[in-house]
Amino acid sequence: MIEKRNFYIDGQWVAPAKSNDFEVINPSTEEVAAVISLGDQADTDKAVAAAKRAFPGWAAVPKAEKLALLRKLLEIYNARSEEMAQAMSLEMGAPQNLARVQQTGAGSWHLEGFIKAFEAFEFERGYTDTEKTLLEPIGVTALITPWNWPMNQIVLKAVPAMATGCTMVLKPSEIAPLSGLLFAEFVDQAGFPKGVFNLVNGDGAGVGSQLSAHPDVDMISFTGSSRAGIAISKAAADSLKRVSLELGGKGANILFADAPEAAMKYSAVRCFRNSGQSCNAPSRLLVEKSIYDRAVDVVTEVANNTHVGPASKAGDHIGPVVSQAQFDKIQTLIQKGIDEGARLVAGGTGRPDGLNRGYYVRPTVFADVNNQMTIAREEIFGPVLSVIPFETEEEAIAIANDTPYGLTNYIQTPDDEKRRRVARQLRSGMVETNGKGFAQGSPFGGYKQSGNGREGGTYGLEEFLEVKAVSGWAAE
Repeated sequence: MIEKRNFYIDGQWVAPAKSNDFEVINPSTEEVAAVISLGDQADTDKAVAAAKRAFPGWAAVPKAEKLALLRKLLEIYNARSEEMAQAMSLEMGAPQNLARVQQTGAGSWHLEGFIKAFEAFEFERGYTDTEKTLLEPIGVTALITPWNWPMNQIVLKAVPAMATGCTMVLKPSEIAPLSGLLFAEFVDQAGFPKGVFNLVNGDGAGVGSQLSAHPDVDMISFTGSSRAGIAISKAAADSLKRVSLELGGKGANILFADAPEAAMKYSAVRCFRNSGQSCNAPSRLLVEKSIYDRAVDVVTEVANNTHVGPASKAGDHIGPVVSQAQFDKIQTLIQKGIDEGARLVAGGTGRPDGLNRGYYVRPTVFADVNNQMTIAREEIFGPVLSVIPFETEEEAIAIANDTPYGLTNYIQTPDDEKRRRVARQLRSGMVETNGKGFAQGSPFGGYKQSGNGREGGTYGLEEFLEVKAVSGWAAE
């Protein structure tokens, strides 16, 4: 069994102030995979103090030196990528292929994107002939990251904070902490100055709340549930620190009658990816009535042919969900869909056949859903697809926007004019069309209860900067 009780503070691995062991569960087997420590106030204070001491020196380090360190970090990340894939597979249940290609690949892809954006980034911008606008690091940042895409979110926060001259304390999810601890090893190996990057494990009620309210933290960057984002915002309000949030979603995928059958299949595959544990999953499939019956048949077939199995195996199957709590929540919501009258056409409650241990969920499809049902309103965070019919373009847009969330919506149609027209009217931070993924450096974030910040590329760098106007920069 893995034992990783120490925290990374001020450039060294240190024991927690007091013992507080926490067991990390392998979701494929329900067995204990590792033991970590949960920090308390003394650990949080120590990490924040280290970041505060390091800030003036790190902020003053020339851009070229920061770039060299980031390139070194990328080199180490790529060289040790298999270690990272295995850590994430173990802690959160990503099957081998997904762990290597998408989970680990997301981290290197974003790191490359930030390096490119940082190379071209200007921290001093002329406003008039005599006035200058300066972009300066905000200070000490607290980074609180989730378990579902560990490296995706750690890199999206830690790297732009590093690049812009901020110092930081990272609190990865206590459910999936091994990848964060490994990332700390990479940072240490790359040679970043002590105190720039610090890591303290803990839960939301402990270290998470302590960071949110800490007077010496200048900014919180959080990814997780909308409920937790609200709590963090309230805790941060007393010190008026900046809060950047990437929260939940209930994405609508609008399938117009002229969409090809491949788009129907993609709709289900994309929903079930990562066992449905993605905030940007297209979990509501809106289908134009003339193709509705065929679309239901196709996504039902996809669900029935989606294999579920252990993370230790290679293949294109989906793995378990991350925890008992997550499994129980999904089971409750599937039953709620049945009770409220949605038509269950694939999956349902209970584990898939042949799997009696592990947090495995049956790929599930509900047809004849209306947008007021619980399964259409709440973020399920599992492999559950709700299919909703619509008659007109206007009705599809209204249904898509009728949600407290606004992270990612999807459109499937070969009609370019229609696709652009509908995209302009969808109230979400991102709109993916025809299965076309976003470019490196695209801004990731949402409207409404999906958050208020943007991550990735130039937008992600700007999240960690203050803006200063200086008059009289040049002679009159």
